[in-house]
Amino acid sequence: MSKAKEVHENKYRHVTPGKVVKMIVLIALLVFLASPLLWQISLAFKGPKDDMYAIPPYLIPVDPTFNNFVEVFKRLPILFYVFNTLIVAVINIGGNIILGCFAGYSLALLKFKGKGLVIGLLFVSMLVPGETILISQFLIIRDLDLQNNLVGLALPGLIGAMNILLFMNAFRAIPSEMIEAAEVDGANVWQRFWRICVPQVKGTMALVAIFCFMGSWNDFLWPLIVLTDDSHYTLTLGMSRLQGTFVSDPRIVAAGTIIALIPILIFFLVFQRYIFNGLEVGSVKE
Repeated sequence: MSKAKEVHENKYRHVTPGKVVKMIVLIALLVFLASPLLWQISLAFKGPKDDMYAIPPYLIPVDPTFNNFVEVFKRLPILFYVFNTLIVAVINIGGNIILGCFAGYSLALLKFKGKGLVIGLLFVSMLVPGETILISQFLIIRDLDLQNNLVGLALPGLIGAMNILLFMNAFRAIPSEMIEAAEVDGANVWQRFWRICVPQVKGTMALVAIFCFMGSWNDFLWPLIVLTDDSHYTLTLGMSRLQGTFVSDPRIVAAGTIIALIPILIFFLVFQRYIFNGLEVGSVKE
């Protein structure tokens, strides 16, 4: 009996007031961040008998229904918008991985004049808010005659400074002995890049792909500026049609929000482990 009591005491010996405070703060933060999503889910399933403006508000619907989701599919060509969004996402993912690999490898392992200036410009470009260059971005796309076009929509996101720096950091973490050994064996720059370095940064590729997919899927402002034809609308832009000028149903809008969230949530849950693998660059398998 005394031994069981000792085990019980040891179990809680390391529970300090500081840890309790941290746990309370984390729980409060989780509730604060998750509450808008929970409210949207609740609103999406509420039926005509539910009071959306009840005080105090309630999460569990009194009259649960799926009709809000059915109504979204009746009003909008959801699958067509998803297809357009996937095209833009694939272009952005491919561009950032391919161009990011080339740029990151060059900045990490090749020697050329002005490399420090290029890296500095990349860092500076990350400090510029994207909204400040929207007008110049739009003028360039218009002059290229790519306005109201999915290619023009995807072009500004074809390569990002952050992704270049991620690849640069990943290539720098590759042991120099591996590259020097390949060079001694007669491998040229391209062979060292493709056969030695690229296989070592697959985690970073997955990480960049996830970030690009999430960015393309959630983008609203840039498609709103570039696209004018409904046939080219992406999912987030198409969902804005659920919000009318004079009449709108918050339950249907919430259902549309949940529908738009489901693909990116599935994508994230399937590939979430690659986020941590991609961030843990520098480890090389023996």
